[in-house]
Amino acid sequence: MPSPTDAAQATSVTALDLSCDVVALTAAVCDIESVSQDEAALADAIEAALRPLTHLTVERDGNTVVARTSLGRAERIVLAGHIDTVPLTAAPNLPTTQVDGLLWGRGTVDMKGGVAVMLRIAAQVTEPTRDLTFLFYECEEIDARFNGLARLAEHRPELLHGDFAVLLEPTDGAVEGGCKGTLRVDVVTKGIASHSARPWKGHNAIHDAAVVLARLAAYEAATVPVDGLDYHEALQAVGIAGGIAGNVIPDRCTVTVNYRYAPDKDTEQALAHVREVFDGFEVTLGDAADGARPGLHLPAAQAFIEALGVPVNPKEGWTDVARFSALGIPAVNYGPGDPNLAHMDDESCPVEQYTAAEAALLRWLA
Repeated sequence: MPSPTDAAQATSVTALDLSCDVVALTAAVCDIESVSQDEAALADAIEAALRPLTHLTVERDGNTVVARTSLGRAERIVLAGHIDTVPLTAAPNLPTTQVDGLLWGRGTVDMKGGVAVMLRIAAQVTEPTRDLTFLFYECEEIDARFNGLARLAEHRPELLHGDFAVLLEPTDGAVEGGCKGTLRVDVVTKGIASHSARPWKGHNAIHDAAVVLARLAAYEAATVPVDGLDYHEALQAVGIAGGIAGNVIPDRCTVTVNYRYAPDKDTEQALAHVREVFDGFEVTLGDAADGARPGLHLPAAQAFIEALGVPVNPKEGWTDVARFSALGIPAVNYGPGDPNLAHMDDESCPVEQYTAAEAALLRWLA
């Protein structure tokens, strides 16, 4: 028999009605606040809404909810979306409001519209053409060590198994294939400290940084075709630090450089390229994350693109599709909302993008 505490917790869960239209469902999901590391209420609501669906097996890991069909289909498709948001600002934009065809509020873009679309598909598609896995995961907006998808990849990789994955991050209604990798390095110049009144006694490391910056200015970034999409690489200085005191010639200067590289290469290859560009200087790797190939040549990807009939572009940034790629699962980004409005006080999305995304996935999976 449930304890009084259990009963109280059960009755306190906010109900999500998966039979309502996707716009109303998006508003309901957004109105359950779920700032990173405080997603329990929304995870509870999602779990409670999915448990009664007999065609799904539902598992909970922390505040990450996984629902799966097991129909023995030839392919398995993974639909994934994070349930956390960045915090509200001094100008709070919740609860949501709908005005002139736009839904306004935190999460309407990043990315509770995608979450609502997933919930609608989970409820409606009881006999999908492919087996489905729905991943509603926590802590995407903060340090990767808290990421629910990363935790599953490490401890429960079998729950992420699939032949193709769609991350419902906002893409303004287009398909964005894969994603670029990223790494950050420190390029160090070394000199000899001396009094600034007698610079000839030393060697100015900051002046030597001009050589590093000149190489960056002259660098011609490549455009690399991968699986039919053109990824535009970028090598840019993102920071510079040096100096000891106002009367000292500095003996060290550090230029921090970010390299965004196409998903045809891994971190080792990307780092080797950066070291070649800055040959003669000390280059130290800070952090790195490989990109993801879109796998657009695969049957599941081709069927997805054909069913949607929307533009297909490369993902020029980095997203969690890379976590699927690391597991050997090709992935794309597709979801409602203009990513340029993510995290903004005026975060909003045309409601037609929610309905279009739902209809597109129904065409593909039903």
